[in-house]
Amino acid sequence: MGQLMDRVAVITGAGTGIGRSIALAFASEGAKVVIASRNRQKLEAVAKEIQTAGKTALVVPTDVTLEEDVVSLFRKTVETFNRVDILVNNAGISIRTPIDQLSYEIWRKVLDVNINGAFLCSREALRIMKRQRSGRIINIGSISAKVPRPDNAPYTASKFALEGFTRALGLEARGDDIAVSIIHPGNTATPIWNGREEQAQKEGIMNPDDLARVIVMMCALPPELNMFESIMLPVSMPFLGRG
Repeated sequence: MGQLMDRVAVITGAGTGIGRSIALAFASEGAKVVIASRNRQKLEAVAKEIQTAGKTALVVPTDVTLEEDVVSLFRKTVETFNRVDILVNNAGISIRTPIDQLSYEIWRKVLDVNINGAFLCSREALRIMKRQRSGRIINIGSISAKVPRPDNAPYTASKFALEGFTRALGLEARGDDIAVSIIHPGNTATPIWNGREEQAQKEGIMNPDDLARVIVMMCALPPELNMFESIMLPVSMPFLGRG
């Protein structure tokens, strides 16, 4: 029997990278996964992998910056599975530009996806989980919330904000037996590294499947326990003093 047998898990940004790995790992452990992103074609490909293995996946194309999309995502989840046990706020973008060359439009776009999307999804999940008096919300942060890189101000700001939001959400949710966590990955092999492969190899880079294994472990804890915050990174990756 899998570690997440019959739990209903909503995963945003599930078409590629970390989200895809989490969806596959959760499904392999028996979860019924609801996979969301803006790209239906990529979601369908992930769902096909899951369903071919005899597991359950529901595709719900979603733009996490649109309130009506997020409300619809959780409505369809409850209509299909009658509950939400896990939410993984993984959807995120990064745009590398020096601050003095950064447009306000780009700044708002990154913050909108990375923090406003997490708020909207968490709000809808919390409303359901409170009725259940159970649930687990995991936010995918970044090592940039600890030590930022240059030319990455909006991403850095969004991940610092996500850590603060995680603390506020955890405080409000714990009275209803809902666990809230954040995990900060270091370099992870996702499309965000396209064009910077040489730098990634020099610093060290993780397979997203390995990160997904840790997130499975976090979700498989007894309901009264929580791994509130963790950092996972390649052994060789600079942490302090990186650039």
